[in-house]
Amino acid sequence: QVQLVESGGGVVQAGGSLRLSCAASGRTFSSYSMGWFRQAPGKEREFVARISWSGTSTWYGDSVKGRFTISRDNAKNTVYLEMNSLKPEDTAVYYCNAARDGGAYWGQGTQVTVSS
Repeated sequence: QVQLVESGGGVVQAGGSLRLSCAASGRTFSSYSMGWFRQAPGKEREFVARISWSGTSTWYGDSVKGRFTISRDNAKNTVYLEMNSLKPEDTAVYYCNAARDGGAYWGQGTQVTVSS
C-alpha cells in the first residue's frame, strides 16, 4: 500500500509560480507511475500530468502544456509539479496519484489559488 501526502499549495498571483510536492510512503515507490490531477469547484477531476516509474516519460494535459513540469526523485520517494505562468483558471485542489497494475492511490489534495 502507498500513502501520499501533498504539500506546496497556496495563494499566488497570476503569472506566478508554485512547486507542489508529493511524498510517498513505502519501498515500492519507484515501481509506480505517478501523476497529478486537479479539481475545481463544480467541475470534474482533470488530468494534469503523469510521469513513468523511471522518469523517462512524461505526459501533460493540454491546458498545462508548456507551463507545468512533472519530475520525480525515487531516492526521496517524492514527485514534484513545477507550475509556472499560473492563471486564475488553474485554481483547484491538486491531487497526487500513484498507479500500477490497474490499481491507484490518491493523496488528500492541496489547494492552489491563483488570484487575478
